[in-house]
Amino acid sequence: MLSRRGFVYLVGAGPGDPGLVTLRAREVLARADAVIADHLVHPEVLGWAPRGAEVVVMGKVGNLHRHPQHEITRAIVERALRGLVVVRLKGGDPGIFGRLGEEAEAVVDAGIDLEIVPGVTAASGASAYAGIPLTHRDCAPSVSLVTGHRRNDGGSGPEIDWEALGKASGTLVVYMGTRQLDGLTHRLRRAGRPADTPVAVVRRATWPDQQVVTGTLSDIAERVRQQGVEAPAVAIIGEVVRLREKLSWLERRALRGKRVLVTRAAHQAAELSCLLRAARAVPVELPLIELRPCGHRSGVEAALRALFAYDWVVFTSGNAVDFTFRRLEELGLDARTFGAARVCAVGPATADALRRQGIRADVVPPEYVGESLVEALSSAGDLKGASVLIPRAKEAREVVAQGLEERGARVEVLPMYENVRPASFPEEGLSALRTGALDAVTLASGSAARSFAALCRELGLDPAGLPCVVIGPATRKAALAEGLAVTAMPSEYTLQGLVGALEAFFTPSDGTLPGEAAPLPPRDTAHP
Repeated sequence: MLSRRGFVYLVGAGPGDPGLVTLRAREVLARADAVIADHLVHPEVLGWAPRGAEVVVMGKVGNLHRHPQHEITRAIVERALRGLVVVRLKGGDPGIFGRLGEEAEAVVDAGIDLEIVPGVTAASGASAYAGIPLTHRDCAPSVSLVTGHRRNDGGSGPEIDWEALGKASGTLVVYMGTRQLDGLTHRLRRAGRPADTPVAVVRRATWPDQQVVTGTLSDIAERVRQQGVEAPAVAIIGEVVRLREKLSWLERRALRGKRVLVTRAAHQAAELSCLLRAARAVPVELPLIELRPCGHRSGVEAALRALFAYDWVVFTSGNAVDFTFRRLEELGLDARTFGAARVCAVGPATADALRRQGIRADVVPPEYVGESLVEALSSAGDLKGASVLIPRAKEAREVVAQGLEERGARVEVLPMYENVRPASFPEEGLSALRTGALDAVTLASGSAARSFAALCRELGLDPAGLPCVVIGPATRKAALAEGLAVTAMPSEYTLQGLVGALEAFFTPSDGTLPGEAAPLPPRDTAHP
């Protein structure tokens, strides 16, 4: 039975990449009243806390202790004693160099119930994202995790047996040892580890700017100094490091670390941002359009109540689907209102939006543009005298309506929403644009292209100064008209296609991508 004094979850948030956070961690985060997080926790993960939850970031930044451990522990206990559900969100796994024991003991001593949620530890994240298996049947039958930073608060504890680690045959992972590399490598060599033992130091493991420096026990400290590697970093020591030359996969991702501007409306940006993160890019959201309902209320209501009376209802975007069903919901109606009317969707994304509402599109053209939609409808049957309703944006192109009318259809255009400029823009996106901290811009509509060009001019920037990747021909036409530098357009006019076109743009002409680290020297066969 839970205590009335609140509850504490000690949760591992993984080494950085939000995709490595466990389902259980996200579940408990969603019920938090207060979140006390490490600085290493990704900001996106903090955004999963409920609206209104208190979010406090405490702990170390690099080697600087901004908040001593006793302050963090007191913050956890005090909130739980007030009856709050507290999520202590820690980078990596809380049980591996995360001071889980100290915090958990304090919580239990205060009479508060707790749950421990493990996470992906830095050793696993760093090794996997660097292309280095921690164990291997041929050369690493064991793995040891040690800290290179001992406590400096006057407490006592057992010392690390470097002599034993130097004689061990498995992989050694050293946490928090960047500043002590000279001494650590010297101890291991003195204890029996060969000087040519491979070493990889991984900084900011699993983050888009992950850095990997490789070398051997004899030269890794100097290489790390030359590369300017700073905390947080882990060192992986052992023969498995040689496999990185073959298995490294992150460096082969064309978008790795590229900062890409996402200009979709705020409520739509998440889908494209997620696809970009999956491609290892860094999405920077700057919504340049805002979608608002429009149209005469009584006229819209009359048309929607009579959907069954039309021969065709044509949707030219997923937004049109969303706004249509939003209004149907307000009227107490649902998909049954369509009756025998046939439905056309401009592309697969729009068809998926319809499917989520219980409607399967009768026609989806092979090319996801208005001209192809008109041809597809013509092929589906004689349009002469057919009644067609087009729920759409107020400022949409007229190509569909005109094309259908030319084929004899009776077309009624029903404006459901309009694209307007947001009243304000998020500072992060504006700053990235102002300072040139972007590699590319994605444009998914003509409205976004026009708004982007206008914003650049207002900021005194050259609209053609950044490569733009556009989702389709209509957006390309609008972007070129504004003087934007259109560098790529997908053959499939979808968000997945947009990311694919961006990857193709950043892939060198020979199709290869350079790695970060120089190859390791061959193993000295004199050593076993």
